[in-house]
Amino acid sequence: MAVNERAARALKDILKRPANSTCADCGAPDPEWGSCSLGVFICLICSGIHRNIPDIGKVKSLRLSHWEDSEVEFMAENGNETARSKYEARVPGYYYKPTHKDCQVLKEQWIRAKYERMEFTQDRKQLVYEEGSRDGMLMKRGRDNGQFLSRRFVLSELEGTLKYYTKSDAKEPKAVIKVDGINASFQPEKIGNPNGLQITYLKDYSTRNIFLYHESSKEIVDWFNSIRAVQLHYLKVAFPGASESELTPKLTRNFLKEGYMEKTGPRQTEGFKKRWFTLDHRRLMYFKDPLDAFAKGEVFLGHRDLGYSANVGLPVGTHRTAAWQHGITIVTPERSFLFTCESEAEQRDWLRHFNDVIATQMSPQEYSVEALFKHKH
Repeated sequence: MAVNERAARALKDILKRPANSTCADCGAPDPEWGSCSLGVFICLICSGIHRNIPDIGKVKSLRLSHWEDSEVEFMAENGNETARSKYEARVPGYYYKPTHKDCQVLKEQWIRAKYERMEFTQDRKQLVYEEGSRDGMLMKRGRDNGQFLSRRFVLSELEGTLKYYTKSDAKEPKAVIKVDGINASFQPEKIGNPNGLQITYLKDYSTRNIFLYHESSKEIVDWFNSIRAVQLHYLKVAFPGASESELTPKLTRNFLKEGYMEKTGPRQTEGFKKRWFTLDHRRLMYFKDPLDAFAKGEVFLGHRDLGYSANVGLPVGTHRTAAWQHGITIVTPERSFLFTCESEAEQRDWLRHFNDVIATQMSPQEYSVEALFKHKH
């Protein structure tokens, strides 16, 4: 069917409204699709999700599809801002709103929660994430054998804990994790499952990872947002004067960067070894394998005024055994850490992240973490 030129021109004008210049669902710039059932402008990836939900999914390409005049009129009357005021009227502070950089499972459940289940409209009921407790089976990767086995997980706002049990009827939990110290991030590629969730927490001053998934994408995203809801409850108790917008950045967060580098030991005389690195704000952790339960070591990145810096290259006279030639030196008050990257682009990207962290002022809690690190080492 031929493109309706008049409609195409009209759509171009409607797109010029500021709210329509990014995807209504993930914020990706320059959306090229429209939902003529909802009146929103969306990106290619979100349009695919819409199309898979029959109740909401009438989508068309803004450039290639034939638009009826009545559909264009509907888009003009609605648009992203109007849709947000209806479908996102009451999104709770703890609910994670995905960006275009996030994984498919988060985007899909956000779109379903908004338009299919209408969870955030003005007259919304209490949400499933706000019940204060959650109990169910999740697939958990074994620490030693790497097999995924069904384990019972129990989240309790009352106790402020996430527990897991090796059997559904076990009396004693295998682990009790304090919710205020949890980080949870979706890691589909690393875990090898589209619904893969990584939980990271401190155990005896060491970082511990557990890797989970559930066959149902709704179930795993419900767990994720329930954890965030309990965390926000605890933060409100701990910081009674703080606003919700000040507290939500302290909830679960995506890692700043992950990837391989090579590193040498403290004496800097032994060979460089390839390790998997995770930068979680001020903590640079390294693992032998991306799916290791425990970090082999950690580097704390404090503020530059306290003697921390990250620089290109390795010190003169470093005994080079590295396969990779693009060096980075991190200086801390205690010692220097030497790394090499596979490419100059990777070196630049790691340095940019390190220097962003080092340039950021430290919070009182981060001074406590720094003191713990010094005590531990």
